[in-house]
Amino acid sequence: MKDLLSLRYWDNAMILDLIKHAYKIKKYPGNYYNKLKSKTMLMIFEKPSLRTRVSFEVAMTQLGGHAIHLDAKDAPLGKKETIEDTAKASSRYVDIIMARLFSQDAMEKLAKNSKVPVINGLTDISHPCQILSDLFTIHEKKKKLKGLKLCYVGDGNNNVTHSLMLGCSAVGMNISIGCPKKFEPLSWVTGLAQKNAKSSGSKIEILHDAKKAALNADIVYTDSWMSYHIPKEQEAGRLKAFNPFQVNKGLMKYAKKDALFMNCLPAMRGYEQTADVIDGKQSIVFDQAENRLHMQKAIILKLMNKI
Repeated sequence: MKDLLSLRYWDNAMILDLIKHAYKIKKYPGNYYNKLKSKTMLMIFEKPSLRTRVSFEVAMTQLGGHAIHLDAKDAPLGKKETIEDTAKASSRYVDIIMARLFSQDAMEKLAKNSKVPVINGLTDISHPCQILSDLFTIHEKKKKLKGLKLCYVGDGNNNVTHSLMLGCSAVGMNISIGCPKKFEPLSWVTGLAQKNAKSSGSKIEILHDAKKAALNADIVYTDSWMSYHIPKEQEAGRLKAFNPFQVNKGLMKYAKKDALFMNCLPAMRGYEQTADVIDGKQSIVFDQAENRLHMQKAIILKLMNKI
């Protein structure tokens, strides 16, 4: 596979293979310091970023390579020139491209016209690097994936939700989505995840009750209610809709006693979760954030045939 654009075509074996390499990279980072000597990554950002930019740039540096940051405000994709032309020109200069874009369609065009691997750092539909890292983190904490139950509460029509559904169902994890009506995951993503679940023996639920979704969960996961693309005038309505889906101590009691709390960050205390949950003993959000670095090294090296 040349690119990582989504988890649509990723199966259990592929995901576990990357997790195996992420473990090795995290434990023995010095063994990888010159793997990408003289190699360059172009990082294209249409959306703002903290963890994606820093983790990818540090990853390239620690692997012996270099990363270039390109803000799309300075070179708007599809405006002065087509996305296709941007991909064809850029891929003659660099060895790999990571892009954080608004549109999945634009990401697909970028990859189709690039001579070098393209990594999806986030689009409106998909966030594969985040979820591969999350699965690594869950495996690190629980020592397995198959048979666990992950509960996601909040905005179901969300890039993190979509990628969680595909990733969890591929590795045999049960996933329960608790979201308001009209905020369900895209139906075609649910359909793909259901096919995965049939093969892996896992279960997918889309519920409109946070407590039912969290019942006996091993992991409770949430994400921002106010993604970057949400207009200001929609915020009040979203707060009203999502308030019953806040992760607080009361909701965590429905999960297992040893349940973990996850949020891909950034997080707003008092919104999608309360401060006592995200700062509490069950929270692993900063281990989760750190593992972006190790997993993204594994992704880069895998796509560049260095592991």
